[in-house]
Amino acid sequence: MPSRLPIQDIFAGLVTSIGTAIRYWFHYTLVAFAWLGVVPLTACRIYKCLFTGSVSSLLTLPLDILSTENLLADCLQGCFVVTCTLCAFISLVWLREQIVHGGAPQWLEQNQQQPLNGVGQQNEAQAVVNGGVENAVLDQPANPAAENVVVGENPEIQEEQVDEEEEDNEDEEDAVVEDAADANNGAQDDMNWNALEWDRAAEELTWERMLGLDGSLVFLEHVFWVVSLNTLFILVFAFCPYHIGHFSIVGLGFEEYVQASHFEGLITTIVGYVLLAVTLIVCHGLAALVKFQRSRRLLGVCYIVVKVSLLVVVEIGVFPLICGWWLDICSLEMFDATLKDRELSFQSAPGTTMFLHWLVGMVYVFYFASFILLLREVLRPGVLWFLRNLNDPDFNPVQEMIHLPIYRHLRRFILSVIVFGSIVLLMLWLPIRIIKYLLPNFLPYNVMLYSDAPVSELSLELLLLQVVLPALLEQGHTRQWLKGLVRAWTVTAGYLLDLHSYLLGDQEENENNANQQPNNQHARNNNAIPVVGEGLHAAHQAILQQGGPVGFQPYRRPLKFPLRIFLLIVFMCITLLIASLICLTLPVFVFSVFAGRWLMSFWTGTAKIHELYTAACGLYVCWLTIRAVTVLVAWMPQGRRVIFQKVKEWSLMIMKTLIVAILLAGVVPLLLGLLFELVIVAPLRVPLDQTPLFYPWQDWALGVLHAKIIAAITLMGPQWWLKTVIEQVYANGIRNIDLHFIIRKLAAPVISVLLLSLCVPYVIASGVVPLLGVTAEMQNLVQRRIYPFLLMVVVLMGILSFQVRQFKRLYEHIKNDKYLVGQRLVNYERKSGKQGTSTTPPQSSQE
Repeated sequence: MPSRLPIQDIFAGLVTSIGTAIRYWFHYTLVAFAWLGVVPLTACRIYKCLFTGSVSSLLTLPLDILSTENLLADCLQGCFVVTCTLCAFISLVWLREQIVHGGAPQWLEQNQQQPLNGVGQQNEAQAVVNGGVENAVLDQPANPAAENVVVGENPEIQEEQVDEEEEDNEDEEDAVVEDAADANNGAQDDMNWNALEWDRAAEELTWERMLGLDGSLVFLEHVFWVVSLNTLFILVFAFCPYHIGHFSIVGLGFEEYVQASHFEGLITTIVGYVLLAVTLIVCHGLAALVKFQRSRRLLGVCYIVVKVSLLVVVEIGVFPLICGWWLDICSLEMFDATLKDRELSFQSAPGTTMFLHWLVGMVYVFYFASFILLLREVLRPGVLWFLRNLNDPDFNPVQEMIHLPIYRHLRRFILSVIVFGSIVLLMLWLPIRIIKYLLPNFLPYNVMLYSDAPVSELSLELLLLQVVLPALLEQGHTRQWLKGLVRAWTVTAGYLLDLHSYLLGDQEENENNANQQPNNQHARNNNAIPVVGEGLHAAHQAILQQGGPVGFQPYRRPLKFPLRIFLLIVFMCITLLIASLICLTLPVFVFSVFAGRWLMSFWTGTAKIHELYTAACGLYVCWLTIRAVTVLVAWMPQGRRVIFQKVKEWSLMIMKTLIVAILLAGVVPLLLGLLFELVIVAPLRVPLDQTPLFYPWQDWALGVLHAKIIAAITLMGPQWWLKTVIEQVYANGIRNIDLHFIIRKLAAPVISVLLLSLCVPYVIASGVVPLLGVTAEMQNLVQRRIYPFLLMVVVLMGILSFQVRQFKRLYEHIKNDKYLVGQRLVNYERKSGKQGTSTTPPQSSQE
């Protein structure tokens, strides 16, 4: 080959590469146009056409799809519609898998088991009786607790009863195992019908092939099917329920009330789904009477789909929304607001208002569930039998939605609303009334949405989100403190009311129970074997309806047990009230608000500031103080010498940490925020005839956010020196902090680069340019535009270096395509020191 490639070879390679790039560009443009343009635009236009309610819109649908009006808005709305339809499709497939693997409800399967044999009716009656007994156990949950006392005291009796029950029921259940299994298999065959070989099709179909990223045009067929699927789902799951609900609301005369809610479409659709569920269950009953088995099963499955959908909406949407509004109503006096203010805010922005209240309710429900999990770690297993255990591996909310009747869900929903609402009254409304009575000048809190302070609200919000809250939430000590307080309260209440055995259990009995647990588990497994024979759905139904808790421990039942439980509930309510008063006043909010106001006065002066910032600042100081006190208390038993040694070590570590914090959390964010202000913000916001003003605090707060983003991107990027240094600093932690390493490897290089980026343009604009004798206007122009100009120069240099590397790769690619004949792998051998002993050299690779 020649030493240099001829020009015609380079030109031919460039033309070939450009042609390949253009072909791929056209293909990927077509793919993007199809998936991001045609699919969402078609979905949006079809959605609007169906909900206009006129025949003319159906006739003009092809022209409406080709219209160029509101393309961007319709595409965004269409993306939302396509996302909803895809989520509905995935949910249906997942729900089908839940029904197949977990089993359909008993009322859906019972009629199919009758024609199998004569024993089917007896099996069905026995299943109904067993289900009724189990439901009765669930309806009267106090009985299992009493029975479990007997279990704890006489475990041998339980084992004998289990053995007797097994011997009595073994023959009868073995007689119907085969028939029930055949029924279950038949039901699953109906659910698992396959018209094509799905496994082979799934192996051939990949994401690249489905989306068209493999270079083929097969994706056009997939686009057609997605558009058809969107149309079908819009028609079935949106159009029909909406019009069913609309006709019903108009017929009942509730149209004005629905329009006043500002959510007419959503409420109308939900009403339509409710009426559709009622219609399906009625039709299911009629089909069962006339012995239409397939129609009955199809209607039953449709009812399960509608029922689960409505229950999900109620559990995830309605219940948190009720909690959020109830929290807002009970805390109106704390913020000096009225219901009229909330009504005006709802009228002005109904969607935002509802979303904020739903978000507050979700946070409340989440922290309540977290507190219940913490209680389960402290209390004896079996105390909280009336609450569902989220950590239970057998807990499956979707299976409960499928199997349990609707009245059970309604009763559970009403009970949850009463419990959550009562806790809000007890811990928010009543303490606020007491505080208003005892401390009239303490409330309300200042929660204005604007501020006359010279500090930007955005800077304070970023400081709160990036500095204060992560430092509080990343610590595990708060949870341990709360758990210790709960344990101390439980021990105190147990000894005062003689309920220590009930709340915490007895140590001796716990040890005995630990030895007996394998036997009890074996007994439960033996008892569950015949139920599994009836099918997997029956086994799961038995799991759902089991009477006692999973990890129950025995306890000693004292005299006048109901009265003691009532006193325990009263004592708990009084404790919650006092704890809420304490949290709202003395150690947290009084100290944090007053201390926060005192600290924020150094920053903002006499200007009013949002109480959230003052409370967060004071709360951070409170946390630091409590943490220091707990550490000192933990060191007290070790002696004075050890305390002095620990204080010396921690003082040295704190001094190092302060130095590192000043450099990395003070200087670097300030320089970074100032550089961002000079390069981006000032050229865009301030004209040339005006002077830009810089606020160091605001630049520092924005620099904190920029520094965290840059650090996150660096850690996610490729391996280079900055990523290695940051990972080493994270690995060392605060206790093993290496001040010399951080300053030499991290702080000094970063600060040097930032200072050079700030100082070099300033020296050029203010020191070099005036020596050239230019006008004052030109000097001002250079001073104001030199930072973005140098940024553009750096970016262009980076692009040019990238293009040079790409051209070198293209050059090597053209050379290899033109002249490379083949490649051969040879062994590498070191050259020996003596030439005389050198062997025959290996064959080299051929090119």
